Amino acid sequence: MAKATDDAPQSLGVAVLTVSDTRTKDTDSSGQFLLEALTDAGHEVRAREIVIDDIYQIRAVLSSWIADSDVEAVLVTGGTGFSGRDSTPEAVAPLFDKQIDGFGEVFRALSFEEIGSSTVQSRALAGLANNTVIFCMPGSTGACRTAWGGLIRDQLDSTYRPCNFVGVLRVRSEQG
Repeated sequence: MAKATDDAPQSLGVAVLTVSDTRTKDTDSSGQFLLEALTDAGHEVRAREIVIDDIYQIRAVLSSWIADSDVEAVLVTGGTGFSGRDSTPEAVAPLFDKQIDGFGEVFRALSFEEIGSSTVQSRALAGLANNTVIFCMPGSTGACRTAWGGLIRDQLDSTYRPCNFVGVLRVRSEQG
């Protein structure tokens, strides 16, 4: 797809949530990658949290960001697999007003090119909640690179054509 060049990119307020029972800010390479990618793209990181893989702790953090008019997008890394306590989809999906079905589908298609059939173990998902877009991806740094470079970067870029999520997100900002 081509990018339009006639308008300047708009900065979004974005929060990053890492879901992990073991990572700290010092060892969270996925969250750090997303912070740097967002900053490089001209967005403002409004918040960063790490929570254990617990449905209610995930929902508590996300709910506060969904209600915050300064947070227009949330990137969630971790908890999307099938092992142990992975519960990000169960925590996040009930918060969605609308699910973005294509995100998981396209993520897995891109990921298949990199890791083969192991991609079926990813339950990556995305949706809108209170006009806040939420992207949930696996916890590996490689998966975050794939999701960012293949999908998220363009969808958070106001100049990306034929469409992006910025117009949808700006509706709330203008109302609040």
